[in-house]
Amino acid sequence: MGGHAPRLFGTDGVRGLANGDLSPELATAVSAAAAGVLAEHARADGRRGAASRPVAVVGRDPRASGEMLEAAVTAGLSAAGADVLRVGVLPTPAVAYLTGVLDADLGVMISASHNPMPDNGIKLFAAGGHKLPDAVEDEIEAHVREAAATPSGGAGPRPTGRDIGRVRDVPNALERYVEHLAGATPTRLDGLHVVVDCAHGAASAAAPRAYAAAGARVTALHADPDGWNINEGVGSTHIDALARAVVEQGADLGIAHDGDADRCLAVAADGSVVDGDQILAVLALDMLERGELTDATLVVTVMSNLGLHLAMADAGVALRTTAVGDRYVLEELRAGGFALGGEQSGHVVLPAHATTGDGLLTALRLMARMARSGRTLGDLASVMTRLPQVLVNVPVADKAAVGSSPEVADAVAAAEAELGGRGRVLLRPSGTEQLVRVMVEAPTQVVAGEVADRLAGLVSAVR
Repeated sequence: MGGHAPRLFGTDGVRGLANGDLSPELATAVSAAAAGVLAEHARADGRRGAASRPVAVVGRDPRASGEMLEAAVTAGLSAAGADVLRVGVLPTPAVAYLTGVLDADLGVMISASHNPMPDNGIKLFAAGGHKLPDAVEDEIEAHVREAAATPSGGAGPRPTGRDIGRVRDVPNALERYVEHLAGATPTRLDGLHVVVDCAHGAASAAAPRAYAAAGARVTALHADPDGWNINEGVGSTHIDALARAVVEQGADLGIAHDGDADRCLAVAADGSVVDGDQILAVLALDMLERGELTDATLVVTVMSNLGLHLAMADAGVALRTTAVGDRYVLEELRAGGFALGGEQSGHVVLPAHATTGDGLLTALRLMARMARSGRTLGDLASVMTRLPQVLVNVPVADKAAVGSSPEVADAVAAAEAELGGRGRVLLRPSGTEQLVRVMVEAPTQVVAGEVADRLAGLVSAVR
């Protein structure tokens, strides 16, 4: 880890090829550093006494490398003097929830979400189950880099004897999470038939149990994880099989989760996909009617479809727009005290019931809206018309040069004038690559494609 190494933490924790760039040694170092930093914060905040030990909750998705990384994370935490509560294979939002209710100082979820099986990741939660602020991640990263730079490997004085952290399993972790979801579901789902695609991931046990407990008839697909098959042609990134199953079985809807179940997409009875923007529209109007939508405001990212903006304007709902990433949605929700936010990808946050995106909670609230209203999902989702959207990833020599180019700015302004209020243009530099993403929404796919291609050609020529 040299002084010019890339940032260890990305927008979703530490992620990489398991046993490659995300090695057991790195997992041990990150967890030990996190235990030390968050223990210091707990003592400074008065949550822990000087002599008390930090407590960490550790969960994972079922990919094979999770077993190895769980052992490494547990070793790092206990070697740093933290007591470890292992909760096993659970969704990311379950780990966040249990971090709060078990009064832990730190939550660790080992998952690479929707990424392929060879990848894995480490996502950290602070006390209460909240995502770590950038400043705290920076502290942890500094500790990791400092330790790696010392001749001894950063071992330093370690606890010994009775001061070494203890490790125990939490036997009823899944049950506690399912009970929490039941308490957050305002209406019974009796009479609804849902097909759920669990992506052979962390939702495989939790989702069917939670939906059945709420009264739904459940058909589970891809709920047999073997360590290797997570996200393999299934789940929210491969929704065709779910759509076919919903139609073939005459189900009321389908729900598709990703590998760690922090998000979901839906399928209506006719097999049409209901994306995160449409889910947000349905939930926003439901909460508006029930008096639960704080300041009649919904938080979304710049990538949300213009159709959502238009639908919410018609309904009298204001939109707060953030940069892309659930981290920024969460920050805006907390800063404004708002009640609902999310992304087109199906990552939806309901702060009254969860500290992070929760695909199971989202699905339960969506089904509760159907049960309470007696309307189909297709009917509910029709409140919003998705405008055709084209996204082109353009390799560039210099992202900054594109951003400061007068020619590009003039071309974007001209395209927006051409589209009028019937479309929009967004140019967004990639956070990790020399790419600029050109996104165009327009009344037709043909128009969106023509405008996107024209702008992409101009962007690629900038030097």
